[in-house]
Amino acid sequence: MVKFIILGYSIVLITVFCALKQDNELQQSVARGAVVYADFCITCHQGNGQGVQGAFPPLAQSDFLLNKRVESIKAIKYGLKGEIVVNGVTYNGNMASQGLSDEEVADVMNYILNSWGNKGGKIVTVEEVTKIKR
Repeated sequence: MVKFIILGYSIVLITVFCALKQDNELQQSVARGAVVYADFCITCHQGNGQGVQGAFPPLAQSDFLLNKRVESIKAIKYGLKGEIVVNGVTYNGNMASQGLSDEEVADVMNYILNSWGNKGGKIVTVEEVTKIKR
């Protein structure tokens, strides 16, 4: 019986440790992503993530961003040209590639996904970004 209790406590401790480690990694990524956002994204998408209606799509509460993870990462990594629909509004512009590293793409995605009321979800990793090709 004692072995099961010790095993149970060990599992709980490992689970808590892993959750804290991932949370710390996310917080650090979000902090780095805030710097990337301020340097490359804020001019078009604004400080509040609302964008400019009809010209630059919102990132705050954006159905495109939250439902099309791969496409969103690809847009940041390689740029985006052509029509997209965000929250029912059609945007047809050109977002040039900013030449960001895969780490910067992951960080800015984590910042965006955890800002302005966005719910975050699974952390975007450098490995995930690296796997995404044109």
